[in-house]
Amino acid sequence: MALGSRPAAVRLVAHFISPKLDERRDMTTAHTTPHAAEEPRQTLPEGCPFAAAATAGPAGVPGAAGSPSATTAVPPRAPGEAMASATPVEPGVPMGLDGSTALGAPAAPGPPTGPGTPARPAVPATPPPPARSAPPARSARTAAARRRDRRVYTAAHPVLFALLAVARHKPVLRIGRTVLVHDADALRHALTRLPLDRTAAGTTGRAARSALDPGDAAPTGGVLFDQQGAAHRAARRGLADGLSAAGVARLRPLWQDTLARGLAPLAEGRDVDLVALAREAAGITACALLGVDADPLRLADAAADAAAAAVREHLPSLPRPWARSRTAAVDAARRLRDVLHEPGRDRAEDAAARAMLAVASVTTVVAALPRAAAWCADAGWWDRAADDTSRPALARELLRVTAPSPLLPRVAAEPGTLGGRPVRAGDRLLLVARHAVRAHTDDPDCRHPAEPALSQLVFGAGPHACPGARLATAQLEDFLNALAPYRPVVVRARADRRAALPGWRSLVVRPGATPAPEPA
Repeated sequence: MALGSRPAAVRLVAHFISPKLDERRDMTTAHTTPHAAEEPRQTLPEGCPFAAAATAGPAGVPGAAGSPSATTAVPPRAPGEAMASATPVEPGVPMGLDGSTALGAPAAPGPPTGPGTPARPAVPATPPPPARSAPPARSARTAAARRRDRRVYTAAHPVLFALLAVARHKPVLRIGRTVLVHDADALRHALTRLPLDRTAAGTTGRAARSALDPGDAAPTGGVLFDQQGAAHRAARRGLADGLSAAGVARLRPLWQDTLARGLAPLAEGRDVDLVALAREAAGITACALLGVDADPLRLADAAADAAAAAVREHLPSLPRPWARSRTAAVDAARRLRDVLHEPGRDRAEDAAARAMLAVASVTTVVAALPRAAAWCADAGWWDRAADDTSRPALARELLRVTAPSPLLPRVAAEPGTLGGRPVRAGDRLLLVARHAVRAHTDDPDCRHPAEPALSQLVFGAGPHACPGARLATAQLEDFLNALAPYRPVVVRARADRRAALPGWRSLVVRPGATPAPEPA
């Protein structure tokens, strides 16, 4: 989630603030000073019936054409004087001052006017075009759920979140050497068609290497995020078994038992911290997926710390000594390597791949599951979560709206185009997945979910899409199913200001009374 440099962030602010100031200054001076230079205007003979119209400006607005007076009007007629008749002319044919057309023939006489002339029937006004249908009104509970979820962004990265929100009205926007992409098609094109440098500074691949690097040298083996071609395909084949439908089915009983045990206090009316529970479930799942005999909580904490330190190193922030930031990242990576180390499995490529998988699985689950539960609690969707038919769609919609990875930083390796705008080699691309999937505008709707091609963008697209999408969806479904009988309500929530992905540091819930279901 890197803008690339602080000057890029400054340019982004100036890009949106300066035009507003110029516009306000122009509006002020337009009423106080005349234009310095105007195009010469043709002067019509005095008394010409078209003189007043010529000075009226567009749409017959007096003074709109730059006349000194803002209230220029047609001279009053003498008593009994008839108004000049309007002579209809063939559309597109100009008329001279003598009433003749450009073809040389006099214009056809108009209908008689003056005293005693019957009034002409009024021409019915053209009805305005039908207004676009507005989205359904958001209920108060859904609005409260969205306000709470927004806190995970504003607490962790308030400046970056505000700048991206201001820029989201343009599908693709260039600020210096940084290109912001908010459009779904442009984002998909960037991930699938545009050649990318996956090891450049400020990218996910570089951050993954930082998270897994216990020293000054980069990991010997690839970390999936920074791989391409045959090496990347081989790495994905190695993960295929554990992350396939059969592999997820083998892992499912492990986290289901953890959830049942961790939520048991709710049956006694006691509070439960869902973030701690999600961290434990993620650690147990990661240990089983990697085949390591480690303490699940220790592994989850080490993976989260390594990811957070790597992201902080690549994000624009307040000035901090580089050495201190790099030292924190190195220490966190070393702790993760120590947790995963097993005698006989100390090859660098194996260690790097296992560490990468631990970081990805833990950070995604810890960020997404508590946020989804808060949405259901605040919006009153536990009936939908308890329904076997609506729960899968609800889980996918919640993953779309929470967008565990809301921003995908990339760097273009070759020139190309995005949304009709040119992209140069070396340009930094900020792919705002949260805006591309309309998470900021479209609430979760299990009855009318977004099309899969759109909702899947939160996991990327093309050959580099996240291989753990099936695992994350299954874990969220079971998480909601385990919580639904208790109808929990949120009693305390504290956003995590240092996590790699936007999420809660603590989300405490307690069992609630069965509420009336929210109206459809």
